[in-house]
Amino acid sequence: MIKTRFISHGTLGSKDLEATRRFYEEFLGLEVVRTSPVSLMIRRGGQHVYAVVLTKNKERMPRCYHNGLDLDSDADVDAAWRLCTEEAAKWGLHDITKPLERHGTYSFLFWDADDNAWEVLSNPKGGYTWIFEQGDLEGRGHFEKGFKDNRPDKRPTTEKQ
Repeated sequence: MIKTRFISHGTLGSKDLEATRRFYEEFLGLEVVRTSPVSLMIRRGGQHVYAVVLTKNKERMPRCYHNGLDLDSDADVDAAWRLCTEEAAKWGLHDITKPLERHGTYSFLFWDADDNAWEVLSNPKGGYTWIFEQGDLEGRGHFEKGFKDNRPDKRPTTEKQ
């Protein structure tokens, strides 16, 4: 077995690093540093980072490979959705879905000008660790109706850890 201690990074493609940097900083609120003439590094709220690499012939990211941006509440998700729809032309956003409840969260998806897919979701502190901590799920798993009630921020205070 590999002695893995941390999933440290992922990689995103960019068609235009300067435009991508502006979008990440001014719209998504991410921290960005330039790491080379052809790359950036981004992060927000933790130690996991993404390398962003200038990519010729960048293809559209499939929905199942999307990147999650956690917000505090469903109301924050609704506000982010309104902002995405209002500023879509400015930032090159497209295929913006309507917010809905899915896999224990409330979220919507969109694609940016680089054709990277993003999911904006309400999630408790710690992101999806609350799902991981439930162990192997049976039946429909996180697709079960009402799965959101399993979140630590949705359980009665006496059950919270």
